[in-house]
Amino acid sequence: MSSAPEVSVVIPTFARPDLVTRAVRSALAQTVTDLEVIVVIDGPDQATQDALSGIDDHRLRLVQLAQKGGAPNARNVGVEHAAAPWTALLDDDDEWLPEKLSVQLAYARTATVALPIIASRLINKTPRAEFVMPRRLPFDGEPVCEYLTVRRGLFHGDGFIQTSTIMAPTSLLRRVPFTVGLRRQQELDWTLRALDHDGVDLVIAAEPLVLWHQDEDRPRISLNSPWEAQLEWVRKMRPLLTPKAYAAIMMSIISSMAAPTRSFRVFRMLLGDARRHGRPSAIDYLTFFQIWLIPPQLRHTLRDRILSRRRPAPGPAVEPTPATSATPDGRPSAAEHTVRTAAAVLPVPTSSPGSDVHV
Repeated sequence: MSSAPEVSVVIPTFARPDLVTRAVRSALAQTVTDLEVIVVIDGPDQATQDALSGIDDHRLRLVQLAQKGGAPNARNVGVEHAAAPWTALLDDDDEWLPEKLSVQLAYARTATVALPIIASRLINKTPRAEFVMPRRLPFDGEPVCEYLTVRRGLFHGDGFIQTSTIMAPTSLLRRVPFTVGLRRQQELDWTLRALDHDGVDLVIAAEPLVLWHQDEDRPRISLNSPWEAQLEWVRKMRPLLTPKAYAAIMMSIISSMAAPTRSFRVFRMLLGDARRHGRPSAIDYLTFFQIWLIPPQLRHTLRDRILSRRRPAPGPAVEPTPATSATPDGRPSAAEHTVRTAAAVLPVPTSSPGSDVHV
């Protein structure tokens, strides 16, 4: 490996030695060999150190934190240790396909902006189904915040971005760190804040390059967040969201977390906030009511049955288009920032696409 590798891989982990070992091996097995893999162990965890010590590869580095600080903090620490111009993020319970970094670097070389964020589709593996996400690629001129949040179906969203798909300039990840303490929507939060900077655009590779393991008998940190904290988050993010995107988040993401309260006061408050500050669509209203009326397990079962019968929706290959609004200094706002996508190079699997990113 050269003194400065081509890509730094950052993997935060804690107390999941078998899973992180699988993730690390998938990173080291990339066809791009000039890389370093930085595993940030989020607190005292001898079992993980012992498991990774069995991997004999000089490209692997361990960073041991003295105390737990959460995945966003661990990612930020890993980025600070990164030596490469590009940093790719990988969660400890996910895997990369062998061509992942090679495909993304190819997209990066043809990017027309200084700081492209390169994401990709993924294969979502649950005990009930397996399908490709996101369901479609962005439309020409579509605001990123709407692509990632606005629904076109009751049980799934069309757009999606997940941590393990993201490769970005190391300098950008240092300039815009992950929000420490945010338990859910970490990728959405980071992406929208990053796009609010000069020279940044989002490129989504049409190929599914990541295996996202959704083992439902295993607790995920992202599913244990109090809804009040996420409500505070989306209210702070409102300047970076269009009214359509704000309503979609409030009536789907936040509502799906708050619905177990079965509180009419919370129901009315979320609906009122979405109507006052957003622009709900008919689908938003239908989504909102089904979230509050249908038990979560039944919703998930219905979603997977619907999605398992569908093929990936084709996405257009588009170039970046000018934003339709700007910040006071003339920069495009994140709410109106458009997405650059690329045509497929590899065939997309015919397992069903789509995402239930909000429920």
